[in-house]
Amino acid sequence: MTDVTSSGAPARLYSQTPYDDRGNFHYQGDLYRPGENLATLAARIEPHLAGCFPNASFAIRTEKFAGGRKIIAEILNWPEDLTDRDSQESVQVAIRDQMERFGFTRTNPLQDFWSCSFYCEARIGQSYWAALAKRNGLQNPVDTVMSLAAFKKQVKAGDALTLVAAPSGHRARGTTRAIIKVRSGDLILEGKSYLSFPRASAFACDGRFVRISIGSEYDPDAHLLYEWRQQKTG
Repeated sequence: MTDVTSSGAPARLYSQTPYDDRGNFHYQGDLYRPGENLATLAARIEPHLAGCFPNASFAIRTEKFAGGRKIIAEILNWPEDLTDRDSQESVQVAIRDQMERFGFTRTNPLQDFWSCSFYCEARIGQSYWAALAKRNGLQNPVDTVMSLAAFKKQVKAGDALTLVAAPSGHRARGTTRAIIKVRSGDLILEGKSYLSFPRASAFACDGRFVRISIGSEYDPDAHLLYEWRQQKTG
């Protein structure tokens, strides 16, 4: 199992901090900076996580809402199998502990009180399940001859996609739909349906077949396999 501790970590991490006998909880991380804006905070957290977990990769994104602000660390790749719930929880706690070092939290559930510099979440992304499936051996593998960026430039309205393979029970398997419109984030297909573009790591195209990974902890190798038929010109 990957060592999820950091040699530079303080003596007590967020998950190790107890409530007192009155229900008070107070934690302030050793890397906390008062008044730090969200973009700067996220920019500091990203390389810190990379240093703590060098064999993993993350995507960091931020959110703002009426109740505060949030930083999400999405796990794109991790060296071990995280299909077991205990493994998932252990890794997520370790990542959150490192993120919490950049902030503070004061709370008392008995008084319905909560104050923190930011909320944080460690999330296992779909890209992780795609990477795990690749390590374990893919069904219907497709060579990555064409990148997602190149596919977006080449696919056109009038082309067609036939869904060749999909998870069991998928009602559209075997159907062919023409592409009505190409947008930055998805394809609009006939029949009032659409196909969202995945992350680049979950996409493979050899010029004829398109494979999109949609795996989860229940089926890491779940995917959609399309045959791409380009409209003839001239």
